[in-house]
Parts: sequence; structure tokens; C-alpha cells
Amino acid sequence: MSSQVERATKWMYGGVWGILTQWFRVPDHPPTLPATPGEQIRSFRPSEGFLRYLKLQFWLTFLIFDALILIAWSAVTAALPIIGLWFAPLALTLGIVPGAVAYLAINLRYDTTWYVLSQRSLRIRSGIWVIHEATITFENIQNVTVESGPIERWFGIANVIVDTAGGGEGGKNSHGKSLPNFHRGEIAGISNAAEIRQLILSRLLLSKSVGLGDETYTASRGWPAEHAAVLREIRDAIRNNIVTE
Repeated sequence: MSSQVERATKWMYGGVWGILTQWFRVPDHPPTLPATPGEQIRSFRPSEGFLRYLKLQFWLTFLIFDALILIAWSAVTAALPIIGLWFAPLALTLGIVPGAVAYLAINLRYDTTWYVLSQRSLRIRSGIWVIHEATITFENIQNVTVESGPIERWFGIANVIVDTAGGGEGGKNSHGKSLPNFHRGEIAGISNAAEIRQLILSRLLLSKSVGLGDETYTASRGWPAEHAAVLREIRDAIRNNIVTE
């Protein structure tokens, strides 16, 4: 049954993806970030190992769900064969339709997740019906860690967790539902987590080491020379005032 579900959902997926991108305006391309002339923006999605990891979770849940339906239908059929015969189409539908929907959702989650890195910030976008897009400036980052469980390591993937100032739990709203943590970003399911972490740390150090006196950085941002001169005059005036006092 699982192979039939997979074949059916693969056939359906192309049409569903076309509807989402055309009618519901789901982006089929990575988000953008502000960049200086000549700056290279790095855009990437989770690795294929992440998709296989999600599918493993799906098939385990799907098989357990189907087994429970089969056991319930068999018990009804054994006790009341006529009733079991009438409920056979319903049991078959319950065994296939939810699995097909979940399988489509997994592939859509993978195809709509994007990570974008510039010299100054990170942008994460995901979602189908509601699209979530968060931007984290490197200057605000407090900690960058790599996390992975045993099954994730089996698939060769890990998650890069980025915490910013004011981080903590997202808390709950008035209805008791968990709120998102806007001080944390997660680059989930990538195969080069250590490389991405090191890249973020290097840009974090560069971002925090640059000040008004860095003329090279000022020029690279594309500011006019007269603006840079004014900024340096303000800096020198502040320094002289501090020394005088």
C-alpha cells in the first residue's frame, strides 16, 4: 500500500505545486537580501538527507496508523461480516487519503524552505499556506550552535541554531498556545552544518569589529565620500570632547 501511495502522490505533486505557485502565490525562488554591488548572496535549501529523514518519520507514522485501521476493521468484520463489508471502502479511504496528504505536505515543506546568507544578515523562509520569513542581522547574534540527533546523524544532517539578543522561550498566548521564538533562527536539515556555523561566526566577527573609523568598510557600503568625511568628523569631535572633559 505504501508504494501505491507514493506513486499516486508523486503524480499529484506536480499539479499541486503548480496550483500553489500560480493561484496562491507561493514563491518558487529564494528570498532576497540587501547587498552591496558585487556582493555574492548564498541561497540554499535543506539537503536531500533532510527530505529522506522527514519521509522516514512519515512512513513510520503511516504504517502504525494503517495497522490500527486494519486491526479495527478486522475486528468488526470478524464480529459482523456484513458491517465489515460495508465499511471496507471507508477503511481503505482512511488508510490512503491521510497518508497521501501528509506525503504531499512533506515535499511541499522541503521545496518551500530557503536559507539566504549575505555579508550582514541571514534570512529564513518557510511555509505554504502561511509563509514565515525571518531576518537575523549578524550584529545581534549572541550564540551559534549545531544540534543533531542520532537519526539525523544517520542521514548526515544537522541543524544550525542561531540565538540573538533577548533570546528565550516564545511563551504562550491568551489561549495557551505556544508563541514562536522571534529571537531564534534554525537552519534545519543541512549536510554542511559545521561549515555554515563557521561562516556565520566569521561574518559575525567582521560585523562587530567594523566601526565608523573603518574607511574600507564605509566605501564598500557605497556611501558617498562626503558622508564618510562627516561621520569621521563627528567621531573625532566626540573623542576630543571626551579627552577634554
